[in-house]
Amino acid sequence: MNALLTRVAVAPGGHRGKWLVLLAWLVLAVALGPLAGKVGEVEDTGANAFLPRGAESAQVNTELEKFRTDTVMPAVVVYTGEGADAKAASDRAAFAEFAAEGERIPPAVPSRDGEALMTVVPLSTEDADITARIDELREIAGANAPPGVEVAVGGPAGALTDQVAVFATLDSTLMIATALVVAVLLLITYRSPVLWLFPLLSVGLAAVLTQAGTYLLARYADLPVNPQSSGILMVLVFGVGTDYALLLIARYREELHRHEDRHEAMRLALRRSGPAVLASAGTIAAGLVCLSLADLDSSRSIGLVGAVGVLCGFLAMVTVLPALLVITGRWVFWPFVPAYGTPARKARTVWSRIGAAVARRPRWSWMMSVAVTGVLALSAAGISMGLQQSELFQDKPESVLAQERISAHYPSGASDPARIVTRAAAVTEVRAAASGVDGVARVEDGERTPDGELATLSVVLKDVPDSEAAKGTVDDLRAAVHGVDGGDALVGGTTAQTLDTQRASDRDLRTVIPVVLAVVLLVLVWLLRALIGPLLLLGTVVLSFFAALGASNLLFEHVLGHAGVDWSIPLLGFVFLVALGIDYNIFLMHRVREETGRLGHSRGVLEGLTSTGGVITSAGVVLAATFAVFAGLPLVTMAQMGVLVGVGVLLDTFLVRTVLVPALALDLGRWFWWPGRLFRDLAREPGATRAWPSPPGDAAATPGGTASTPDGRAVRP
Repeated sequence: MNALLTRVAVAPGGHRGKWLVLLAWLVLAVALGPLAGKVGEVEDTGANAFLPRGAESAQVNTELEKFRTDTVMPAVVVYTGEGADAKAASDRAAFAEFAAEGERIPPAVPSRDGEALMTVVPLSTEDADITARIDELREIAGANAPPGVEVAVGGPAGALTDQVAVFATLDSTLMIATALVVAVLLLITYRSPVLWLFPLLSVGLAAVLTQAGTYLLARYADLPVNPQSSGILMVLVFGVGTDYALLLIARYREELHRHEDRHEAMRLALRRSGPAVLASAGTIAAGLVCLSLADLDSSRSIGLVGAVGVLCGFLAMVTVLPALLVITGRWVFWPFVPAYGTPARKARTVWSRIGAAVARRPRWSWMMSVAVTGVLALSAAGISMGLQQSELFQDKPESVLAQERISAHYPSGASDPARIVTRAAAVTEVRAAASGVDGVARVEDGERTPDGELATLSVVLKDVPDSEAAKGTVDDLRAAVHGVDGGDALVGGTTAQTLDTQRASDRDLRTVIPVVLAVVLLVLVWLLRALIGPLLLLGTVVLSFFAALGASNLLFEHVLGHAGVDWSIPLLGFVFLVALGIDYNIFLMHRVREETGRLGHSRGVLEGLTSTGGVITSAGVVLAATFAVFAGLPLVTMAQMGVLVGVGVLLDTFLVRTVLVPALALDLGRWFWWPGRLFRDLAREPGATRAWPSPPGDAAATPGGTASTPDGRAVRP
């Protein structure tokens, strides 16, 4: 079985296998291409797409569907300034045609201070394009306004329109921006006018497979997809796919120096780098799948959809990319063509110098690294969690301006009341219970289901809908109405949704994080055949996450001007950074293990760092840059995700993997590999447990006067 798997794994590097692989991918691209553009058709944009499973607010949304065939979503138009009365009256007549069937537009409601007017336009959610109706309302409201009169259209329908505007072009914007970033970085990395095209082409094929697979799984296997997970998906495929391409190409180039036959070079490159790439993809995919344990549907969607993307990216990078490289031959590296029999790298490189510096004082090196990351992690202690609706956008959209004006002149919850669904027979008692709650401005009657079984109540809160005071009012409101016998009352609405999301995020942190850590540890133990080393590697990644969270918080607060951190960021950031950050430890330590078996422990650590330093650094910069694309998006949540992952990847690349991990490995000596076979083998080589006083030279050099043949086999002179 192992022999069969090995033959399949190296098939892309074979004389005939390369053509079969390329043909298979071309057939897949042609067959699945039409499906790749249909992901938007299966995206869930419903009211519960971003809510916790089973949350009371989600139950309310479900119950509200029973009330009318044309449920209503209000748009709220706010007028301020002298002369607003005539403008509001004129607009009310123009707005009449937009009202849902059976609804009317009530007269504008003046504020108690007499400085504002508020008109509520009940729009039908059955409208094929409710956002287009908001655009028309805004055009009417903005036309012919008297001097000094300001008008803003907001409310739930306005907020939805502004959010849809963010996601409408998200996929295409991210795809184009990410592709440009990756292309530029590959050009800089390879300094070749041709080579950069092949990783980009392979990632493009992976993207087609990913989108088609996501569509089919969503359509026929209930894979949850929403606009946020769909946008993150493409960035993840480009980032992870490019990382694997960089690692494979670097190993292939190294083997071309040792083997004249490019097919043999590729087969060895796949055989030697394949386990690391497989472990990396498996770790990321398994970590993301752990998000399926989350209560938040949005987190579950990101995890499951992301796992599909990682696996498709892995498949493309170990099949079509090797086939393309072998078909084109050595000239693809022009003008730096690897010549057979020449050294794979210079005897002295920046990475050999870094390794030498770390080897001279390994304990001091890892202690200083821990101190730096620890100081950054302290900044995470002062994080302000949670964002209000008005703080979700980097630039204020019109719906936020409307809410600010409502809060200034009316009870803050007037534009977005809480909703109660109860048994119609108990509606009087429920109304009385709700009216007696502190923080409630007023309670208004709503609708009834056609069978008369259920009724709704609208509860206007005194405070801004997503403020802490409003959340406290919702808790009190729930306690009050739940106590009404026979009412079976449920409390929903924006404030309740925010509260339920916040609490679900806390539960998800406690549930998902231990599982992710256990999965990652198991993969590391399998890859390194040790226990001490994997535990240390896992610890460095966790420390790196908290350092990244602290550093990112400083950027959010002092550079980007964010009011706080979204509740979803710690969990998603942890899963992404642990899964992605462990990547570089996997790439490094897999090579270290290989070299340790050949050169001894200390020399193996330094040789592994020297051999992988350039490629891992390039991979880290590419991955960080792809996620940094999020930072330019108008939605604060997406921007924070991009910044956190980008900062964390850079910390892993330049500090954790470059200094902290090698220093720990050198300081521990052979105990790093306890209790595996390598630990026992090194016991017979006492010199291998101590750091070598000089940095490694050429890749072929080994301690004790040994040398190596072009295929990497050590020989004694």
